[in-house]
Amino acid sequence: MTVRPVPGAPRPYEFPIAARFALSNGLRVAVAPMSRLPLVTILAVVDAGASGEHTAHEGVAMLAASALAEGAAERDGPALADAFERLGTAIESGADWDEAIIRLTVTPSRLDDALALLADVLMAPRFADGDIARLKAERLAELLQQQVEPRGLADERFARVVYSPASRFARSAGGTTSSVRALDTAQVRAWHSARYSAATTTIVVAGDVTPDTVQSLLERRLGAWSKAVQPMAVVDVQARSATRGVHVVAKADAPQSELRVGHVGLPRAHRDYFPVVVMNAVLGGLFSSRINLNLREVHAYTYGAHSAFDWRRAAGPFVVGTAVKTEVTDAAVREILLEIDRTRDSAVSTDELELATKYLGGVFPIRYETTGAVASALAMASVYGLPDDYFVTYRDRIGAVTADDVLQAARTHLRPEAMQILAVGDASAIAGPLSALQLGEPELTNADEGEDA
Repeated sequence: MTVRPVPGAPRPYEFPIAARFALSNGLRVAVAPMSRLPLVTILAVVDAGASGEHTAHEGVAMLAASALAEGAAERDGPALADAFERLGTAIESGADWDEAIIRLTVTPSRLDDALALLADVLMAPRFADGDIARLKAERLAELLQQQVEPRGLADERFARVVYSPASRFARSAGGTTSSVRALDTAQVRAWHSARYSAATTTIVVAGDVTPDTVQSLLERRLGAWSKAVQPMAVVDVQARSATRGVHVVAKADAPQSELRVGHVGLPRAHRDYFPVVVMNAVLGGLFSSRINLNLREVHAYTYGAHSAFDWRRAAGPFVVGTAVKTEVTDAAVREILLEIDRTRDSAVSTDELELATKYLGGVFPIRYETTGAVASALAMASVYGLPDDYFVTYRDRIGAVTADDVLQAARTHLRPEAMQILAVGDASAIAGPLSALQLGEPELTNADEGEDA
């Protein structure tokens, strides 16, 4: 019989210590010197995510962030791309729920020139009508694809059944078909004017640099950037329903059923973050987790199943996701709920706990070996207000989570009575069996009902 190797002691690891300071105009800066790597990654992190949008302009945050790379100051899109290529790099820009991020990596000798271009992108984007129209068309095509692809459709409909219709989280971060169609260049410019400023921006630099050098260069390139910004809208995270619900999205041509099970989760700053991370790893966050082993290994219902808390500033969703054969849709739902109940009923085993904590602690250093990864980590810390010692103490805090902590986290933050169960698939084959589970009478909608319905 083959015996599984016993994991060794974790190797020592030191996350780069970041120097933090502010420029004279209030721009926040974090610099992580990494002299062993001859590269420098620069991130501009702007408090301009989709969660702050108003209902009439949903999708503008992502559209504006994408358009930043389409031209700045005197350069149009091709000229700007060429300027970055001459520095041996390329610019990436985008936005999610909580922030917009601009990213590039250069050699240390090109840092000043790169910051000059970045300053143009941040302070003087062109936002040409033709570029905005093209990016809108691309987003509308993505939304159309989402409506015909079961996985994307399940994600979109799950948000709708979990959150109140008044919540921004009830709709895609990229907006809906009607909201994106209504956007124009003037609204993109207005969003940039309202949200992009030194007061809302953090510059993160990781690589072969010193804090003094970065401070001097940034004062020259971005020290004059200063303007007032408007307050962000507050996200409503109220649930659509306080009681369990079953939802079937009819898609007759679906070859299998896409399942989503969950409810409103937790904000990233929650005090139970570490116990919840370990609890979710045992439940469905790892390949060896209970839900995956049950649905994949024991019952052969799926190739893979997972669970996750979607961490955002405000409470993102907790969701179990998988795709299963049509004829076992109801059985898969039953097994998911049984595993959730089992995790709430009794403490996890010593083996399960050690596997989860050792994996989470062991993989941590591997995630932060490059300048880009370290810069991204510091950007996350900035967005969520994590303490300076967060990365230094991460493995110790994961390792300190006990079986009792996991049990308490499950009982407190997994709420079977509020679970929303959504299945995208052949309604004629799955609605009846789901009804027979007696979890609630399925609410039936059609796949061709737009996201604005």
